[in-house]
Amino acid sequence: MNYQADQHGYYGIFGGAYIPEILHSNVEHLRESYLRIMNEESFRQEFRALLCDYAGRPSPLYFARRLSGKYRTRIYLKREDLNHTGAHKINNTIGQILLAQRMGKQRIIAETGAGQHGVATATVCALMNMQCVVYMGETDIARQALNVRKMQMLGAEVRPVNSGNKTLKDATNEAIRDWCCHPDNTHYIIGSTVGPHPYPDMVARFQSVISEEIRQQLTEKEGRDAPDYLIACVGGGSNAAGTFYHYLNDERVKLIEVEAAGKGIDSGQSAATIHLGREGIIHGSRTLLMQTEDGQITEPYSISAGLDYPGIGPVHAHLAATGRAEILAATDEEAVQAAFELTAMEGIIPALESAHALAALAMKTFRTEDIIVLTVSGRGDKDMETYSSLFERFALKLSSK
Repeated sequence: MNYQADQHGYYGIFGGAYIPEILHSNVEHLRESYLRIMNEESFRQEFRALLCDYAGRPSPLYFARRLSGKYRTRIYLKREDLNHTGAHKINNTIGQILLAQRMGKQRIIAETGAGQHGVATATVCALMNMQCVVYMGETDIARQALNVRKMQMLGAEVRPVNSGNKTLKDATNEAIRDWCCHPDNTHYIIGSTVGPHPYPDMVARFQSVISEEIRQQLTEKEGRDAPDYLIACVGGGSNAAGTFYHYLNDERVKLIEVEAAGKGIDSGQSAATIHLGREGIIHGSRTLLMQTEDGQITEPYSISAGLDYPGIGPVHAHLAATGRAEILAATDEEAVQAAFELTAMEGIIPALESAHALAALAMKTFRTEDIIVLTVSGRGDKDMETYSSLFERFALKLSSK
């Protein structure tokens, strides 16, 4: 089975482009242009040069010795937290800003939850001297204040969104409304593998540098180009899509995706979209969606702003529906516990999003000879206020063991 998007932007039954008429020409122009531009040698050279000299790639593939010892297997961490701006998001924003320039756009808009995509977008707009507007829910603005200030320092206008539960879904709604009002001069840099085609495929291609590097680095370290397991967290799913990209059709590799269970899958306060969702349409794409019986979107919840989304990228809906990926769900408690554990054992403070992926290590039993690659998609400086509020409880719990 082929797990990549087909020519119409579908992954099985998921994907497509369900958009208002006013955006049709913009999305169609993007669809007709993105592969041609991405394959131009001048684009490829500039993209690769910026990934290397500006973003700091390749990111290391780090053997986590103490963590491996605890779980009695071989664990490598793909260190996307070491990229410029602190997450994998910069890979995509560099690609899309170059694409927007070649399409003649002068203005950039974006949505953000955890703030990492907003910071990455503001960063490349400063680099390329382009106007930047970032939409962010008021709930996320409060819990990600450091990233808000970074965006403003970089010259972006951060527009607060106070509709819904004031998080990522609502920021995306407002960004789409803006795009509808400014279709001619504006490019919308979507930060994850969501939205109408070609965005899920395009974002996955820009993020595929992650799996491309894993193949090369694992060959150097282990003499083989494929691990036994790949593990990544999923909200919209951009870091997971990049981690899996070159292995999607490689049945040697087991894929594990970890979504946010919040207070518990059945608690009513969760963002476990694949576990709880039904087929529906959100933000221009057919996917799995948390919704009521009459089709109204259910508000998600997660301690992690970047996973607090009621939908999922269509590629991940397809991987789940076909059984290609195993889907786990980590609660707030399990994610924070995993974050403090990694910090204490390896000296790496992960983002709360990445901590959900780390929580999978305690949920599974691996063989001693298994090779696991887990993507640490962001660093924890943006989450220090949350970690600080939980420090006594979790740090003391670890130190007592």
